[in-house]
Parts: sequence; structure tokens; C-alpha cells
Amino acid sequence: MTEHKNNSEKSVEQNLSKNFVPKQNPNSIPASNQIEDALKKKANKAQKDIEKLKDEIAKNYKFVEAFGVVPSQAAKKIEEEYEISEEDSKKGLIHLLVIIPEKQFKNIGKIRLEIIETAKKINDKFWIHVMTPIDFWNLGLDSKFEVMEAIAMSYPIIDKGILSHIRVGQIHKSLVLKKFEKYVTSYVVGGSLATGTTKKDSDVDVFVIIDDTDVKRMPRLELKEKLRGIIYSYIPEAEGMAGVKKNTLNVQIYLMTEFWEAVKDAQPVMFTFIRDGIPLYDRGTFLPWKSLLRMGKIKPSSEAIDMFMSSGNKLKETIQKRIFDVATLDLFWGISTPTQGLLMLYGMSPPNVYETVKQFREVFVNKEKLVEKKYADILEEIIIKVWKAYEHGKLKPGDISGKELDRLSKNALDYIDRLKELREQIEKRIQEKSIEQIYNDVFGMLGSLLNRKTEEAILKEFNLKMIKTGKFPPRYLENLKLISKVRKDVEKAKENEVVLAKDAKDSAKKKKHELTAKQRRAVDNARKLSTEIITALVEHSQRSDLAATEKSRFQIKARDQDAEIFFLKDAFVVQGSKIQKIKDSNLVKSTTKELQEQLSDSKDKEMKIDFNSLEVLKKVFGEFDLIY
Repeated sequence: MTEHKNNSEKSVEQNLSKNFVPKQNPNSIPASNQIEDALKKKANKAQKDIEKLKDEIAKNYKFVEAFGVVPSQAAKKIEEEYEISEEDSKKGLIHLLVIIPEKQFKNIGKIRLEIIETAKKINDKFWIHVMTPIDFWNLGLDSKFEVMEAIAMSYPIIDKGILSHIRVGQIHKSLVLKKFEKYVTSYVVGGSLATGTTKKDSDVDVFVIIDDTDVKRMPRLELKEKLRGIIYSYIPEAEGMAGVKKNTLNVQIYLMTEFWEAVKDAQPVMFTFIRDGIPLYDRGTFLPWKSLLRMGKIKPSSEAIDMFMSSGNKLKETIQKRIFDVATLDLFWGISTPTQGLLMLYGMSPPNVYETVKQFREVFVNKEKLVEKKYADILEEIIIKVWKAYEHGKLKPGDISGKELDRLSKNALDYIDRLKELREQIEKRIQEKSIEQIYNDVFGMLGSLLNRKTEEAILKEFNLKMIKTGKFPPRYLENLKLISKVRKDVEKAKENEVVLAKDAKDSAKKKKHELTAKQRRAVDNARKLSTEIITALVEHSQRSDLAATEKSRFQIKARDQDAEIFFLKDAFVVQGSKIQKIKDSNLVKSTTKELQEQLSDSKDKEMKIDFNSLEVLKKVFGEFDLIY
């Protein structure tokens, strides 16, 4: 691991040196060794600045899962994906990746702005990319595999496991595809890495699907064994290149035909793999499977159901056994599956059947008080008393009469009707929380940037400083007002909501459904608008900080020493970590905070060179060149 760390640091230094070209005096041509020295100084400074930023992140954001440097050869793909302007791209930006836990997603806007502000104080070339693991995996679900690979190339500075695990999978994938891309239809990451439960010592579970649908020259199993040996031989090489411990990569290889047979046989591993897996490479096979599973279109074959439910086949022999089937199987599946669906809608993982009963009562009856107790009793009777008794052999055909079946069926239908109403309640609550979060994110960020607290003051200041000055198009102001209106409409609907009586007319019920759908569309639109506004605000902030720094900064090239000078309200001289300013014809000690404050104040002001300060510099440095 020590050797890997040293090699990684060297790679970071080599990569950083490519991002810097020393600014030259047009009247002189430096020797090649001078250029090389300048490059090394720039790289060394950048590396020290990255270490400084790492210390700040480790101190202030202990929850950060990874912090890395995107290498220069991957920067172009990153800049294309996140639409960084050509003007900014030419400035030799250093792209830095920060991965935060998914539970911090609601704070991502605030965290991004704080880290950007810290980074700009350290090095104005830093360009920060903050994302959660789900943001990264969504790139795979959108088939943006090249962008995923560019991010995975990041050199880890801080890593709790996710970055190195992503990296080893990407390296192994590249080795496999380079050898026989035409046979690989999907390369998919699953397990704890895809579900967000990975730890530093976790395995990386990978599934490779081999296309055997058009194999003519050799038997399918021979093809699988031949490719298996080569794919496995790349595992140690990928682990070594990624700097992870041996046996981290766990690769499973399937032929497409045998994989599909396993799905039809209802093997749980395959359903879990399709549900949780994220493709690092896909030729249009895995992602459609994933969509079909989500839509409920991938189901076990009838043969698989017969195998799993073989004890139920005997119940089909007589009318009595058919009644028994309805009372056990049909009612059980008819109410347990929708109940699990609502628990998932609420935000919980799908539990087993017995936990379903417990969680339904605890969450919807006791905690949220959304459902009456009698419906939890119905669920418990059918799943625990009837199904469990059947499962344990305590309930046999003939024990349930037609009258008892009729009672259980009516209760089950009443229960399903109540679940439909519960779904509306949950979705409405999610919408209310969603629009509140959207509003707080966008207006909270604007309030911080414009130093205003109330909505009215924020909108007025935004119009004055951003719209009328041409920094943002007028539609941004209208979109902000629309987000505010959607929030107020949802709040008003919540206050005026009238619970319909059970015997309400169908037309009234239909109208209620239409209003709910309309609100949902409005909230979704508000979310899209807020994302556009927040992205534009972050980019504007980065451009403003970079431009303010560049316009006032010059380099001093003297015989024995170099420095940077900023012509602001005062003239600041920076040498490494030493900051001074010119006062009363002398250099006096200053601070980073004082320099940053004057840089912020000078954003929209004209820069002027103080010639009196140049005389002071001449006394300190002797003869020097001033380079912009």
C-alpha cells in the first residue's frame, strides 16, 4: 500500500504539472531547464494546496467519503459533461472530486458552496465537483460510461473505500473490454458498492454477461470457460493498479442464455442483481432488463412457481382445496405485496412477510396515525393467523368454510381500498416535503449569496443585481416566483383539504385524483427549475471569484526571487504562504482573510496599478519584470 501511495503521489504531481504553463515575458525566451523548473514549482504549489484543502475538508466535513484529483487526461470529458465554458477551461483548471454520503444530499448545495469558498481561498484554479454515490451511479443508469470512467480515474487523497472500489472495477472492465469487447454485453457492479453499504474492507461484486446468442465456432460452455480464465487472470492486475488488497474483486460470469434461464427459475440472486446492479458498460441489454423489472414485467416462469409452491398443487384437486387456495395464497399475496409497495413508497426497504405486519402497524398506525387500527388487525389475521397456520401445517383443507372465506375476502377488499387512500396520503405528504425542500434549497442559497433573508428582499435584490445587470436571463426571476407559488399552492391545498365521506360520489373522488396529479406535475416542474437555477448560481459564483482574482494579479520575476502582487485597495505581495501589503512605503505583515476580503470587494470595480507601490517593490526586489 505504501508503494501505491508513493506512485499515486508521483502521478498526481506529474498530472498537475501538465495543467500549468509559466507565463513568459514576451521579450525573452527562457532556457528549457527554466521552463522545467517553473513547471515543477507550479506542480509543487498545487500539490501543497491540495493537501491544505484536504486538511480543511477532513476537519470540517468528517462525513466526506472521498476526495480526489481528476487527472488532466480525464478533465475534458468532465468539462463536457458539466458544460464548463471554453473560457474557464482554457485557464488550466484543477478538477477536484468530493463524494458525500447520500444522507447529506439535502445539504449538498450548502456543502458545495462552502467547499468552493474554501478552495478559492487556497488556489483559484480549483474547480470543485460535489456528488453523492447515487449521483455517480445515475451516470451508469443514463449510459454515461465515459464520464463514470473519467471520475473513477481520480487520484484518491481521502478515501473511505468507495473511490478505490469504483477504480478497481473500472480498471478491470477496461482490461476485459480491450481483450474481447465483442463478447461482453454487460459489465455490472452489484452488492454493497451499488447499494451504498460498502466499507473499506468490503468486496467489489461484479457480474459479466457474455453474449452467446450467436456463437457458431465452439460450444457455449467452452466459450464461457475460455473467457472465464482470461477475465479472472486480469483480477490481480486490476487490484494492483487500483492499490486495493488482494481478493477485493469478486467476479461472476454468466452466459446470457443461462442467466435468463436463472431469472425464469426465480433465483433470488438474479432478481437482486438486476434490481441493485449498476452498469459500468452495457450494450443495450442490462438497462432494459432493469426497466422491465421495475415495471413488474420480469416474472418467474410457471415452472418456477410450481417448484416453489409445490405444496399448493395438491390444493387444486377439489373444490374444497380451491376455497383453501383463495383463503391462503390469493388473500396472502393480494394484501402482502401491495403493503410492501406502500412501505417502499414511504422510504423503507421491502421487508419479509412477518416484518411487513409489524412495520405496517408501527409506522402507519402508531407513529404516523394515518391508518385505523382495524386494518392492521386485518393484515395480521390474514398473514399471521391464516398464512402462518397454513405454512406450519396447522391449517388444512376443510378447516375454512365458505362463510369464513367470504368474511376474510370482504375484509381483504376493504383493506385494499384503504391502501389506495393511504397511497394518496403518503404521496401528498412526500409532495409537501419535496416542495418545501426545493424552496429552502434555492432561496437559502440566494439568501446567502445576496445577504438577504426574506423572500421579497431576495427577489428584489436578485432582479436588481442579477437580472437587470444581464448576468441572468429574466426567466430565472419568473421561475423563482413560480417555485414560490407552487409551495404556497401546496400549503393552501393542505390547509383546505376536506376528507371525503365514504359514500362520496365517484365524480368527487375523480376530481380529487385530478388535483393530486396536477400538484405532482407542478412540484416536478419546480424541482427541474430549481436545479437549473442552483447550477447557474454555482457556476456564476465560481466565474466571479476566478475573474476577480485574475484581473488584479501580476507576477514579479526578479533575479533571486519570485512573488505575486495583487493591486486592490492596498497592494498585496504573496510569496508562498507569506502575505504582506504595502503601507507607508514599506512591506508589512498581512493575512489571507484581509486579502480575500479585498478580492471580494473588488469584483465589480476597476483595477488600477499603483505606481508608488512599484517603487517600493523596486527597493525590495531590485530590478524585476511585471508579468500579467
